[in-house]
Formats: sequence, structure tokens, C-alpha cells
Amino acid sequence: QVQLVESGGGLVQAGGSLRLSCAASGSIFSFEHMGWYRQAPGKLRRLVVGITRGGSINYADSVKGRFTVSRDNAKNTVYLQMNSLKPEDTAVYYCAASSDSEDYWGQGTQVTVSS
Repeated sequence: QVQLVESGGGLVQAGGSLRLSCAASGSIFSFEHMGWYRQAPGKLRRLVVGITRGGSINYADSVKGRFTVSRDNAKNTVYLQMNSLKPEDTAVYYCAASSDSEDYWGQGTQVTVSS
């Protein structure tokens, strides 16, 4: 059973930075796609950034130029560096991974940006 564990969330002032981590229990090469999603209260869960096994990256327009995804294959970990945070970035952030047959989700980590 694959497990994804997020960490790094917290409370930060607008303009600040946070780095989220998503540690997988197995090799991240086994996943065709990994992504960070977020869900604000009363809103749908939306993709923040996706990265394929081949390294293709797709950012949501709202975070382009501010957020950067990276991965450490040796540590089976994907990171989300979030800079210039805005109050509208406040949400629970989830890590997700997809293999050929199954999707996996982490438990989520809360990010709160104060104005």
C-alpha cells in the first residue's frame, strides 16, 4: 500500500514562503504522475501543479512564477516551494500520485496566509 505523507504547512504572513514536502513510501518513479492540489473551505479541490514521470510540469495560472515543484528521487520526495504567498493561497494542500491502475492521496497539510 502506497503512502504519501505531506509536511511543511503552517501559518505565514502574506509575502512569505513555505516549502511543502511529500514523502512517498515507495519509488516515485513508479508513478506516472504526481501533483499538488489544494482545497479552500467551500471550494473544490484543484490542481496546483503536476509533474509527470518524464519531468513535464504544469502549473495552475494562479501560482505561476511563485510556486516551484521539485523532486528528490533518492528520497522519494516531491517538494513544493511557495513564495510570495497570498491570502488566497490559504487551503489544505494535498499530494497525489497516479500509477497505471490506482490513485493515491496524502492526508493534507494546512497552509494559512494572513494578510
